[in-house]
Amino acid sequence: MRYQQTFIPTLRQDPTEAEVVSHRLLVRAGMIRQVARGIYDFLPLGLRAVRKVEAIVREEMNRAGAQEILMPAICPAELWQESGRWDLYGKELLRIKDRHERDFCFGPTHEEVVTDLVRREVHSYRDLPLNLYQIQVKFRDEMRPRFGLMRGREFIMKDAYSFDATFADAQRAYHNMYTTYERIFDRCGLRYRPVEADTGAIGGTLSHEFQVLADSGEDAIVSCTTCGYAANAEKAELRPASAAPPPDCSSAPVKGLQKVSTPDQRTVEEVSRFLGEPPERFVKTLVYVTDTGAVIAALVRGDHELSEAKLKQALGCQWVTLADEETVVAASGAPLGFAGPLGMKADSMIADWALRGAKGLVCGANERDAHYIGLDQPRDLPYLRFADLRRAGAGDPCPRCPEGVFAAYRGIEVGQTFYLGTKYSAAMRATYLDARGQHHPLEMGCYGIGITRTVAAAIEQHHDDNGIVWPLPLAPATVHIVPVNWNDPTIRQTAEALYTQLLAAGVEVLLDDRDERPGVKFKDADLIGLPLRVTIGAKTLARHVVELKRRAEPHATEVPVGHIVETLVAASKGDVSA
Repeated sequence: MRYQQTFIPTLRQDPTEAEVVSHRLLVRAGMIRQVARGIYDFLPLGLRAVRKVEAIVREEMNRAGAQEILMPAICPAELWQESGRWDLYGKELLRIKDRHERDFCFGPTHEEVVTDLVRREVHSYRDLPLNLYQIQVKFRDEMRPRFGLMRGREFIMKDAYSFDATFADAQRAYHNMYTTYERIFDRCGLRYRPVEADTGAIGGTLSHEFQVLADSGEDAIVSCTTCGYAANAEKAELRPASAAPPPDCSSAPVKGLQKVSTPDQRTVEEVSRFLGEPPERFVKTLVYVTDTGAVIAALVRGDHELSEAKLKQALGCQWVTLADEETVVAASGAPLGFAGPLGMKADSMIADWALRGAKGLVCGANERDAHYIGLDQPRDLPYLRFADLRRAGAGDPCPRCPEGVFAAYRGIEVGQTFYLGTKYSAAMRATYLDARGQHHPLEMGCYGIGITRTVAAAIEQHHDDNGIVWPLPLAPATVHIVPVNWNDPTIRQTAEALYTQLLAAGVEVLLDDRDERPGVKFKDADLIGLPLRVTIGAKTLARHVVELKRRAEPHATEVPVGHIVETLVAASKGDVSA
């Protein structure tokens, strides 16, 4: 690539709408431009990085025995209605009508479409196993698209679907995809961690997220310091013993239940300061609505956060969502901020283990400007059902080993694997005949990788104050040739010769052939962040050397002109000693 012939509109200032590093640097480096909220153009260098991720994914999926197909982006509503997700998926599903007023959606994922394909073509156990994948543009109508490519509405995803005859075969397929994902993210040059995860709107009974570790990550993850168990904080298991109330709570003197005035004090923090009671003495009463329309009161300790994934699992429902104000008032008889478990008119009430046996608690009184003190769970709420409902955090004991505790990290989810079982095949009657001629629903798994999100995650993990620091496998090009003075015939001829030789050797190169000041070229080179920069100047050429600087290292080294090609060829193949 020649700089003057490539569309690279770099910017000196940060875009005002950018909230995270990857968004800021992708825009400044001339790699993406926003078309609408959460929807982006990919410019030449940005698209080249996307294609690098796609190539790695495609090679490893093919190596794992999956076969590439391409399904339509626009999907008929009938298939989603068959699976039951048309009404359950929510507003993220972009629903559209054609000119005949027939319902369609822009596919955010393709379980229904691929299940329909397979049920029409696969009839016998002899046709199995089967793993089909595609790399395609998806659309999810996020309520608050943000963070550039990390949470956009339109994005590129690899989605794969496995079909097997038995549970054991499906587990082998799942493990095959799990190890394939490890190879993919290893090849991408990323620091990542697979963690147990909630299945969300996809469904199923087993799932792992592949989280790129970065301080800017949206997801909280925890990992045992001893045994290596890791999970999304929403999903991570907690032992009942680890959730027991603290001594100062369980041994608090029982004064009897008393109603106290708390004018305009709604949150745990406000009431805690007002009453002089620590947050761990409080009961947070959260009102939820399930997919069946049931109103649920979920109770957690005041210093804990509720995990909606765990609540959904404990209730055995498809989804839960916080109730609106009208529902909360109808259930509690009080405005928001004053709900409590005593007298709550909910269809069901469930509490976190940390509240079992607790005494001396504070809770809302289901009355404006009032709270109860002296709540005794065994005495006042003996009927409570308990479950693991809270988000895990640093320092919590590991549930899988006796000595380990959790360490906390931030992560960016770039891939997720799901064992679906027969969730879709049973609903859509996708069956096969076994050797005895009997029908069985297909065992399924699905496996997604956010291609464009992986590009953003790589930048979140690999950058400095000057710009992007591309991992070698994902870089839009490998070598950036920077002639200090393009108008100097000797410098220009040396740069042109190096450019030609590297291209002939199969090395991807960007030649800065602009008539620009050296400072401008160096700033753009750091901003774009290609792994290797060769600077050609008059003083170094007079000594028959050029400067080679690795983007990830602070200092340049001098390399003889006669050896620079072989040095760059070796470095482009990952030889760090070159």
